[in-house]
Amino acid sequence: MTTRRHLISTGAALAAAVALPARAAGWPDRTLKIVVPFAPGGTSDVIARLIASPLQDALGQNVIVENKTGANGAIGAAAVAQATDEHSMLLSDMSSLAINAVMTKDLPYKSEQLVGATLLAYSPHLLATHPQFPASNVKELVAQSLKKPLAIASSGIGSANHLGAVEIALATGMKFVHVPFRGGAQSISDVAAGNTQLVLNGMVATLPLVQAGRLKVIGVSKRTRMALIGDVPTIAEQGVKDFESGTYQGIAVPASMNKANVTRLSAALIQVIRAPELRARLAAAGAEVMTSSPQETTAFLQGEAKRWGGLIQRAGQQLEGNA
Repeated sequence: MTTRRHLISTGAALAAAVALPARAAGWPDRTLKIVVPFAPGGTSDVIARLIASPLQDALGQNVIVENKTGANGAIGAAAVAQATDEHSMLLSDMSSLAINAVMTKDLPYKSEQLVGATLLAYSPHLLATHPQFPASNVKELVAQSLKKPLAIASSGIGSANHLGAVEIALATGMKFVHVPFRGGAQSISDVAAGNTQLVLNGMVATLPLVQAGRLKVIGVSKRTRMALIGDVPTIAEQGVKDFESGTYQGIAVPASMNKANVTRLSAALIQVIRAPELRARLAAAGAEVMTSSPQETTAFLQGEAKRWGGLIQRAGQQLEGNA
């Protein structure tokens, strides 16, 4: 079985062993497009813009980033799934992509139209509030929610951070109302403005607001504490047993894409993301490089669909809140 920790350990070996294949029949021979299915400023967008220039150097063609938002990433995913130009790819939170496949009945594409190329990076979610909100831990959040349900912001209905927050609420009895946005950047900005009370969002996009004093961290979704945010306890430590979530950024491509082109693209992406300078920049933002083969990436998507599909069944009518 392909697990998250297996992918982290095998990714290093894969990157060390892989060499950039010879250009397959002249591919790429035109501009490459990275479609980000969420609004600018979120984790997917940040990573897409970090890799665009070095990927351009690696493959010898221009690389552009296009934000195509809506329907929790389904609009952008559909654009790539249906692309026939051999030069389009989707950079997304792989968990959210997998969740769409099991949660949304009327997707504008078929989930089997997309396959994995590689994972790129993992960063944990940060559970955060406005600095003046009167709670500093999960127990206090629950107490506040029993007085008045908390408005929880997310990057969209069925996103991994939405379902992660639902999992916390189910485990603790926290009362909430879900407030979806078109991306993580908008959700964290709304909490920083004091309009909504709580957000569970990827560290890459959230950490700058924490460092600027605009958000207060309640807990981290990783199994271990992180020096970057001081001595903030994990969510699991605070009573949500075995809780671990995060944003698993990766690349998906049309299933119809030439397999030799997918192999070359995957190798180039792994080469780019594991470059020391980029790896250091990601580490400073709270992310770790996490690479995988196309087959492992597709297996990871399938595993995430199974994990979150089970939570969706347990949550039932509480997905949108229990106010």
